[in-house]
Amino acid sequence: MKKLLFFLLALSPIFGAFAQNSQGKVDDFGRITLAAYVPEQIDDMPVSARSILSNKLSQIVTESGLGGSAMNERFIITANVSVMSKNITPTAPAMHALSLDITLYIGDGIDGTKFSSTSVSVKGVGENETKAYISAIKGISANNNAIKSFIESGKAKILKYYNTKCDFIISDAQSLASQGRYEEAFYKLSGIPEISKDCYNKARSIIIPIYKKHRDKICQTRLMEAKTIWAASQNYDGAVAAGDILSQIDPTAACYSEVKKFVAEIAKGVKEKDNREWQFIFKQQQLDSDVLKSAYSLGMAYANRQPQAVVYNVKGWW
Repeated sequence: MKKLLFFLLALSPIFGAFAQNSQGKVDDFGRITLAAYVPEQIDDMPVSARSILSNKLSQIVTESGLGGSAMNERFIITANVSVMSKNITPTAPAMHALSLDITLYIGDGIDGTKFSSTSVSVKGVGENETKAYISAIKGISANNNAIKSFIESGKAKILKYYNTKCDFIISDAQSLASQGRYEEAFYKLSGIPEISKDCYNKARSIIIPIYKKHRDKICQTRLMEAKTIWAASQNYDGAVAAGDILSQIDPTAACYSEVKKFVAEIAKGVKEKDNREWQFIFKQQQLDSDVLKSAYSLGMAYANRQPQAVVYNVKGWW
């Protein structure tokens, strides 16, 4: 009995699965986001209190609309903690009381440039020093007017960064693409926030031609893989395996005419040698909007493969 094999390909973007199984979201691209970072320079702070401080910083950026995926972000919100007073209360039972000055900072954690800062004073009481620290840190309010102004100031400086360094960012991405480092180039371009309109539009205009180069490279690679598989097993099973590789190729790729010829060669070979019918259903072409989503997904995939333990440069911030 003849069998008909269909390779039904979804109309979703190529490699779009990256966006679903990665830790982040494609939607995080095109926005200004801040990564919460608690440095080791904060002396004598209990480990559990550091965790609470990190959560508090994350809460502040989330409530201000600057939260996003932790993908080794360039821009950070961090803090330094100064103990102003430390006492044991004359109560029964005795309690630990702390008065803290917490200075918050926003800046470029890669090149070490501080953008904005503000200080808040908080107090905490607990049955031990760690709990007193935690009590004090929990007292930081994201609705504090000074913190809101601090966030807006930092956001404006980040926007200025993109507006003034746009040409450098784009040139760097083009250089990466010329070296075949396409995913890294997509990551750099996709990180430009939409509110930096001119730079954002410049980035979008070059993502598609860079993606086309990446697409053409993938086409040649996949075609060679499929040819190797078919050469080793010129039967129905070999056709299935080769077809699975060919199905990953974008139909707008430069080598797609070669793909069509090769598909015809496989179909003829299967019919002659295996006496079974094999059919390949070609993928429909992508829209430019799908290409942009695919590029963003590839940039995210690159980001998620990078080491998560980033050492930020905050030297001289306090």
